[in-house]
Amino acid sequence: MQADPEVEPARVGFVVNKAVGNAVLRNRVHRRLRAVMAARLPDLPAGSLTVVRALPTSAASSYDELVADIDGALQRVLDAR
Repeated sequence: MQADPEVEPARVGFVVNKAVGNAVLRNRVHRRLRAVMAARLPDLPAGSLTVVRALPTSAASSYDELVADIDGALQRVLDAR
């Protein structure tokens, strides 16, 4: 089955600035957020653009805490549609 060329896929961007920590911490947070969002990408509306901004506390958050935060934020956004 071929995808419709007129339908844009959902896209996700990440903002992980120096307030999160050094480069190692920023990259770890970015990888975790990317993994969380990759699993949720099919649930996002086609053509949507989502920007995930990591707060400084995300460096100390576990993967499960990031999942809960992302799921809560996405649920609020999708419910508001």
